[in-house]
Amino acid sequence: IHVYSHNSGSLAFLLFIYCFIAAEGRGTPPPCRPGFSDDVYKVVVPDITEKGHPLFNVRFVDCGRGGLVRFECSNPSDFRIEADGVVYAARSIEHSTLPASPLLIKASDTITQQQWVAQVRLKPSTHSSQQVQQVAAPPVMSKDLKEIAFPSRNMDSQLKRMKRDWVIPPINVPENSRGPFPQELVRIRSDHDKNRSLRYSVTGPGADQPPNGIFIIDPISGELSVNKPLDREHISNFHLRAHAVDLNGNQVENPIDIVINVIDMNDNRPEFTHQIWNGTVPEGSKPGTFVMTVTSVDKDDPKTANGMLRYKILSQNPESPTSNMFTINNKTGGIITVAAGLDREKVPQYTLIIQATDMEGNPMYGLSNTATAVIRITDVNDNPPEFTAETFFGEVPENRVNVIVANLTVTDKDQPNTPAWNAVYKITGGDPTGRFSVPTDPTTNEGLVTVVKPIDYEISRTYVLTVEARNEVPLARGIHSPRQSTATVSIRVIDVNESPYFEPNPKLIKLEEGMMPESTLTTFTAQDPDRFMQQSIRYSKLSDPANWLKIDPNTGRITTIAILDRESPFVKNSLYNATFMASDNGVPPASGTGTLQIYLLDINDNAPKPNAINITALDGDLNPNAGPFAFELAHRPSDVRRNWTITRVSGDYAQVSLKIGFLESGIYELPIIITDSGNLPMSNTSYLRIKVCQCDINGDCTDQQHIMAAGLGTGAIISILLCIIILLILVLMFVVWMKRRDKERQAKQLLIDPEDDVRDNILKYDEEGGGEEDQDYDLSQLQQPDTIEPDAIKPVGIRRLDERPLHPEPQYPMRSAAPHPGDIGDFINEGLKAADNDPTAPPYDSLLVFDYEGSGSTAGSLSSLNSSSSGGDQDYDYLNDWGPRFRKLADMYGGSDD
Repeated sequence: IHVYSHNSGSLAFLLFIYCFIAAEGRGTPPPCRPGFSDDVYKVVVPDITEKGHPLFNVRFVDCGRGGLVRFECSNPSDFRIEADGVVYAARSIEHSTLPASPLLIKASDTITQQQWVAQVRLKPSTHSSQQVQQVAAPPVMSKDLKEIAFPSRNMDSQLKRMKRDWVIPPINVPENSRGPFPQELVRIRSDHDKNRSLRYSVTGPGADQPPNGIFIIDPISGELSVNKPLDREHISNFHLRAHAVDLNGNQVENPIDIVINVIDMNDNRPEFTHQIWNGTVPEGSKPGTFVMTVTSVDKDDPKTANGMLRYKILSQNPESPTSNMFTINNKTGGIITVAAGLDREKVPQYTLIIQATDMEGNPMYGLSNTATAVIRITDVNDNPPEFTAETFFGEVPENRVNVIVANLTVTDKDQPNTPAWNAVYKITGGDPTGRFSVPTDPTTNEGLVTVVKPIDYEISRTYVLTVEARNEVPLARGIHSPRQSTATVSIRVIDVNESPYFEPNPKLIKLEEGMMPESTLTTFTAQDPDRFMQQSIRYSKLSDPANWLKIDPNTGRITTIAILDRESPFVKNSLYNATFMASDNGVPPASGTGTLQIYLLDINDNAPKPNAINITALDGDLNPNAGPFAFELAHRPSDVRRNWTITRVSGDYAQVSLKIGFLESGIYELPIIITDSGNLPMSNTSYLRIKVCQCDINGDCTDQQHIMAAGLGTGAIISILLCIIILLILVLMFVVWMKRRDKERQAKQLLIDPEDDVRDNILKYDEEGGGEEDQDYDLSQLQQPDTIEPDAIKPVGIRRLDERPLHPEPQYPMRSAAPHPGDIGDFINEGLKAADNDPTAPPYDSLLVFDYEGSGSTAGSLSSLNSSSSGGDQDYDYLNDWGPRFRKLADMYGGSDD
């Protein structure tokens, strides 16, 4: 079988020489150019080729593109090409059915979309055998062996390029052959064996390399034989190289590559990757729901029928509700539901026997194997909880909490201990005040009706609750809660003997101390909450610290048996507490307690008595030059030691107390001598101020005014009186001055002609600020009183000219044409008088502002202001540097006459 190249030898030789010289000159190899090794291939095929057998391969230079190049064949119905460039027969081909036109092989780059095309011309093997020249056969030679001849080459000149090597089609050897061995495969021939004796050999894995000895060659005849059965699953192909040398060992031919493909035989059964497959599918799933995928592998060639598997379900257990609840994809092994009716409560699990068969599932020639698929039906909440009874009963004593009244039982067909089975109870009626709750028992799934708030028998004797049961998760779509998911709970309240209670508790009464014995204070009675029980109440005393009181056992009337004393040690903050008990005659008896608080009002029934005061000494020195200290009263004045005494409590504390039984109210200063414990003791005299007074019930002095008077000396009192007299004289002088001023203002009246009213001719152009100190007047009074709105009146006061208003300028109302004199005359007269008498007033020609122009003013605008001041020699241009507020003054005083 020969393949020839159509390229011209001379042109190829010239290109070879050019590329060689260019590479040698530049020192770098030529750039790689992707493409087929030949544009046209000539391939000789056998007379009969079975489906799936390799025919030839095309060589493509991909320049490192790897798997980015994709091959296509122009006749895919007869031939198919793999990614490695090997072309296989897609069907059984005979030489008579070979296509007349060349076969086109196209390579495409999947990224750049670049394409390359090569032609393959197919010829039958009979045509090739006519070109092979026969040589003298060795003594032992098989007549029917196919021959592989070394390609001829031109030996005349070594500069001419040799004829391109043949592309030898692979030699196909079936695996597991039974022999006899050695079994001849092909004969290797060289054209040079006509003239001289040659020796043939093969090298490569399977010949002289591991695994050694599988292939052998007769060195004289060139017959290549296989020496043992082949296993495709172990080695699928062998790459050998044939050599031809003379008797001297000189190579007479270029080695040729021989590829031996091991043809697959169906000698392996499919093997499932797992013998038991586990899958799940929710109950109620629709047909077509995916369940699981089972897979198996076959060691045979997956490109042939030997390794093409098909799956099927052999059996289903149980066959409920139908025998065909599932189906399997025969190629992928995917299992899906094919029928409706999956119900976990009826059939929780299915067992399928799955079969895998090679030879594309052909039961006659294919090999099979089986596995088990276990499909578990998962639960969905398609069964609501249902009560086992329509009405449940219970009873509870009143005033009891956290008591289980009744147990509610339900049934649920869903899987236990799952959210679809766990029940949740809810009270939907009969408990408006929330006195009950229904938690769930996690073990039994029962509803525990529990009292969470006290129940009063006297208010309600029975409760009828409506309870609804649901699951933790909602019901499946299309499932509705039945009537059995709601039940009634009837609860009877049991009356118990309740304790009497005092109202109010505690009870507060106010009394003066010193009440005589046998005096009635109050009646302290209790009420029995058991209205439906005929019971009597008796009273007794529980706690009376001073034993002052007694209570009538039948009526609860409290009287005294001793004098009430607010200063008693049993009285705290003027309050005396006594506790009483009320008991009924129920079975069993019940009792309650109440507290009576007596607030004792103080009366003057105690004389003053000495009190003690604690004092503390401090010393900046360290031990032993500090404490302990010695405390003593000074000898002077003499009444100190006669009225007071001092007692040392510890090394740092002492207590001063009154020595006599009575001392007049006042403030006393006690000189106290404190001595430290140093080697040379040091003493200090400190004065302790002590206030002695009568105290009220709150501990406050009741004669504060006397103490203050007693504490002030005669000089201080005289100074206070003088200050009061001076203050009265100043007030009198101020009143006289005010009356005199009013008389002067009434004696002078200024009448102004309305035509000469200049109030509206003064306009405010800007507030320059500062300097105009004779204009501190509230000019809002110049407005006519009858035209001013109440909300536009300015507050009364005096405002300087250099003060800017803190509020927006008021919008003055339009003034009437007729002037109203009012008190304008008095106002201007007073202003003139104040300006004349003010020593700090500016010159008489200064501008006075009597009003602020607003948007509502009827006054005209002043275009310019001129001053006839005699200060023309002064340079006022510096006012321009003070900012925009002083530029107008600079124009008025610093400008020229025009």
